[in-house]
Parts: sequence; C-alpha cells; structure tokens
Amino acid sequence: MNKYTAQAATTAEAIQKGLKILGISEKEASIEVITEGKKGVFGFGQKDAIVIVEKKKIEAPLTRSDAKIDSAAILENLEGPEAQKQVKAEFQEEKEASHQVDQEVTDTTKNVQNDEEAVQLVSAYLIDIAQKMGAPATVSADIDASQRQVVFHIHTEKAGLIIGKHGKVLNALQSLAQVVLYHHAKTKFTVIVNVGDYRERREATLKHLAERTAEKVMTTNQPVFLEPMPAFERKQIHFYLSKNKQVTTHSEGNEPHRYLVVEPTK
Repeated sequence: MNKYTAQAATTAEAIQKGLKILGISEKEASIEVITEGKKGVFGFGQKDAIVIVEKKKIEAPLTRSDAKIDSAAILENLEGPEAQKQVKAEFQEEKEASHQVDQEVTDTTKNVQNDEEAVQLVSAYLIDIAQKMGAPATVSADIDASQRQVVFHIHTEKAGLIIGKHGKVLNALQSLAQVVLYHHAKTKFTVIVNVGDYRERREATLKHLAERTAEKVMTTNQPVFLEPMPAFERKQIHFYLSKNKQVTTHSEGNEPHRYLVVEPTK
C-alpha cells in the first residue's frame, strides 16, 4: 500500500495514523490535508480531520476500472478554457489510474471505513474543485439510504460559476462526484450535485418543456427533436410523458450530444 486516507479527531492524529498504516516516517511521506478537524460545541458541529498520506515518488491514486466516464465529453461541457484546464488534471489522474489491477483497487478502497467517510471525502473533493474555479464554497450532504442516493449541496456566493451555462459545469461536477463516490463508497449511490435551488428550478423547466413539446406533437402530428441534454434530464422528460398515451419518447445520438425525440403514438 503506497497511499492511505486517514481520518481522526485532529489533523495531527490523522497524519500519525496514516504514517503508522504505511509504516513510514513523516520525511518519507507526502501529506495532503483534505479537511481540518473541528471540535464543535457540546458535541454539535464536530468534524473529523481527513488527510491523504502517500509514499513519495509513487503514482496517482487508483480508481475502479469498471467506473467508465467520458472525460472528453465532460470537459467539452465546461465553460471556457480556464474551467477546462482546472478540472482536466482530475480526469487525467482517473484515466491513468484506471489501468491498475482490480485487487489493488480493492485494497485501496478498504482505506475508507464506511459510506459516511466516503461522502465526506467527496464533499472535500467538490470544495477543492470549487476553490480552484474561483468560487470558494462549503458542501453539505444528504444521504438517503433507502433510495441509495446522496445529494451534495454546494453553498457559494458565486453560484453562477459553479452552475455554468445551461447547468453544464454543475453537470460535469456531478459526473466527477459520481465517479469518486463509486470508487470509495461500499454502497452504490446515485449522486446529485445541487447549488441553491437550481435542480428544483431545472426540474420545473423540464416539466414545462415536456408539456409544451407534447402539445406541439399532438397538434402537428409530427415528431419534435429536443436539444441534447444529460441522461438524468432525459429520464425526467421520459417520466413526465410516460402517462401521455398520445406520444412516445426515445433517445438518439451519442453522448454528450444524445437528444430526446418526442413523436406521435403510431
């Protein structure tokens, strides 16, 4: 094992824990502090420190080889060369690591003790990306174990930078968060990343779009081709129109340009 993600009440304790697990001294290690420990008040607001302790001169962290992601597509969705440059390194790391053997992946995944710790790690990951994008933020997470879903709420004064045009940056961050959580969590959660009430407003927009499109198809008796959108948004429109017996829906094209077709029922 060349790398260990350690969690403890304080940063110093987490570092020592990682050094002990790897069997190295502090001089032999590269240490990255993900989150600082927080004592809280009367037991409330307490937060463990999370650090990554790594032996020097080793390769990037492992990723699960079967967690496929179209990095080129996500980078294309990011707004502007600066945002692409800031996140590109994250994809490169995932790409290089994907060639590692499954057994090594399993060993590394054992570093995370539970799903809650994995969620904390993804929260810190999103905070780091937001910081690099020039939008300092905090992140809170809601875990719905019954639905196997985690919603990460990004809190920032620069929500526009995180959302991007038509939500493209936010969707890219959601895809990244999904890959990281898939790698670390024992439960296979579905990830949603939200800023403010953007997802709620977007859902209302999609519902209105579905209704207007269905009306147009029924009036003209001709198919309507919608603009490309992420898979989870296409599913929402599929759902909204599933009870309308006068229209049918299906997707065409390849990601990230896959689009929805709404046509009259034959």
